[in-house]
Amino acid sequence: HPLLFMDIPSAEMTKYAANSMLATKISFMNEIANLCEIVGADVNMVRKGIGTDSRIGPKFIYAGVGYGGSCFPKDVKALIKTAEDSGYPLQILRAVEQVNNRQKSVLVDKILHHFSGNIQDKQIALWGLSFKPQTDDMREAPSLVVIEQLLKHGARIKAYDPVAMEECRRRIGNVIEYAKDLYEALIDADAVVLVTEWPEFRLPNFKVMEKLMRSKVVFDGRNIYEPAEMLENGFTYYSIGRKPVVPTEY
Repeated sequence: HPLLFMDIPSAEMTKYAANSMLATKISFMNEIANLCEIVGADVNMVRKGIGTDSRIGPKFIYAGVGYGGSCFPKDVKALIKTAEDSGYPLQILRAVEQVNNRQKSVLVDKILHHFSGNIQDKQIALWGLSFKPQTDDMREAPSLVVIEQLLKHGARIKAYDPVAMEECRRRIGNVIEYAKDLYEALIDADAVVLVTEWPEFRLPNFKVMEKLMRSKVVFDGRNIYEPAEMLENGFTYYSIGRKPVVPTEY
């Protein structure tokens, strides 16, 4: 990276603008993903298509359950506040924030739809708690919204994350159960909900999953599985911006 010299206001604006631009790309793709589901398109194909355009590029255009962490939410809010204080409301960034907040509820909406609106006493396995892999950071993590809403609807949750379970326990206590590994979380589960794309979740043993789960239903908030593979293994599969896979329909 080049070393640039600039005045302090420009340096501050550069930092806020960079993270806000990346957050904008994420929210834009999540909007496109939701529209893809309505019109029958596949957001992964759309992502690959637009990513070949060098003006857009392949980074930060993955659909999912929203961004979190310490940087994107904070810097988007800071830039919105700076603009408001300066008498120039930023309409685009307001929309970016609104879309991201809504996107964190998308998986819960899919879960409720699958179970006809009633998840009282349903056992839900939750894979991933941190806002992204390779950290235990749960600031603004989508998992917190998913947990809150599932509990509000009466579901029971057993969660697993490679490193963030102590942080989760510190934040919300023992309102959910914590599993020793990804497979223990699946025991008697009515569904598994993937929120964080940790590497160990990418290649699970589907035969073991089938034996442990009460019903073979997967809600993938990061699109890490291929629909054809889920169909082949007999799983009902919901992802973001793609057509659901329901084996009985094939």
